[in-house]
Amino acid sequence: MEIASVSDLGAGVTCLDAHYVKPGVACFYLLEEAREFAVIETGNAHSVPLLMQHLEQRGVTAEQVRYVIPTHVHLDHAGGAGAMMARFPEAELLVHPRGARHMADPGKLIDSAKMVYGEEAFTALYGDIMPIAVERIREIEDGEELDLNGRPLVFRHTRGHANHHMCIWDARSQGWFTGDMFGVSYPWFQFAAGDFILPSTTPTQFAPEDYLQSLDLLASYQPQRMFLTHFGERAYTEQGARLLRDQVLRYCELGREFAPNAEALQAALSDYAVSLLSEMAIDVPEETLREWVSLDAPLNTQGLLHWLS
Repeated sequence: MEIASVSDLGAGVTCLDAHYVKPGVACFYLLEEAREFAVIETGNAHSVPLLMQHLEQRGVTAEQVRYVIPTHVHLDHAGGAGAMMARFPEAELLVHPRGARHMADPGKLIDSAKMVYGEEAFTALYGDIMPIAVERIREIEDGEELDLNGRPLVFRHTRGHANHHMCIWDARSQGWFTGDMFGVSYPWFQFAAGDFILPSTTPTQFAPEDYLQSLDLLASYQPQRMFLTHFGERAYTEQGARLLRDQVLRYCELGREFAPNAEALQAALSDYAVSLLSEMAIDVPEETLREWVSLDAPLNTQGLLHWLS
């Protein structure tokens, strides 16, 4: 499957592959209105050269980028923020109040990730995580509206995946920039029968009741499009939203059944995801389906166990 590094989605929205882990796993977005720009999500430090090359090709100067906006401060979403802010002298970083301190001093984020991945793997995944000057960071409150050169963007706090998570509503595209709040749907999760969407219950702040309330909030805007960080644009459908809700509820049941046995819980989550995928992915071998869910199953397991503890 060929995955484009840069995709024009229309309505002034461009999707850029962050090349995190492998193509098609994580992306970020460039939003344009009358030659002013916002970057939503940042990938990691390795993502910056692609963005700069794309801006140069479009004749965009660094000064025209006015905002850098991670939906939350997990490093696959905010790891490149410092490097981008260093390139864009006129930009403000817009972030959830609970995440702001970690953007000014990313030491705890770095130490935590290195404990999980090790020094060498951390560098390969994220590169250099740079701090951002406090005076360039703007904390965004729930319901706050921003004007991008006449284009309104509305920010809503959306707990459930992380306490420092927010989604951005773009009325022009009738779409949400969802971060991890509308799950993950990689390019290989697209089928004739519809898109498969997998919840993201990663540690350490998964909260199922909040997650479901946030899904209701997103639905209340009657969106047409969802701009996922993992990965790309998806049409909003009630079927997709229901699939996500049903999985969150089932995850909780499986967590209660198998905790604290992490190995058994991960196997149960994988079996459940594969059973759902097999209904859409006709003629795809089970071995391939298990490979497709192998990236998220361990992290989702950790999130459920942390919640239950």
